[in-house]
Amino acid sequence: MSVDYVLFGGLALVTILSALGMLFSRNAVYSALYLIFNFSTIAVLYLMLSAPFIALAQITVYAGAIMVLFLFVIMLLGAEQRGQAVRTWWMQPLALGLAGILIFEAIYLIFTHRTSFPPLRQAVGDLGNPLQIGEQLFSNYLLAFEAVALLLLVAVIGAIFLSRGRKLR
Repeated sequence: MSVDYVLFGGLALVTILSALGMLFSRNAVYSALYLIFNFSTIAVLYLMLSAPFIALAQITVYAGAIMVLFLFVIMLLGAEQRGQAVRTWWMQPLALGLAGILIFEAIYLIFTHRTSFPPLRQAVGDLGNPLQIGEQLFSNYLLAFEAVALLLLVAVIGAIFLSRGRKLR
């Protein structure tokens, strides 16, 4: 079994556990932070598949912009104060285990001086070419792109409206 498969399995395990942590967390802020961690590990998986542009877009768009928007809405609505989660015995060992796996993989990558991972399979064509992605996004998928932008705008306006409560009524 090669080292790449072991690293992939470790990252896949961390990704699945952070997704489960997001689903079962009772605190909205912790859930959003688990989701950011999940997005980050998915970006590392994209790097392992030799798709650096998609990995950077994953970090920038999802873990950066959209999660900041989610956290802003959560804080604006005060959702983190409504249902305080009771700390259970498994939260701290899970967090320490996930951090340990991530630190082990980072130390291994630093000491082996590997700059990039060989692809696990051959990519078809220029899959991660930014020019090709931009042309596809703004020609074939322009309506979907604008619909997502409108949906995010409506979500922000709705969050502001809900946070004001009865002042507007």
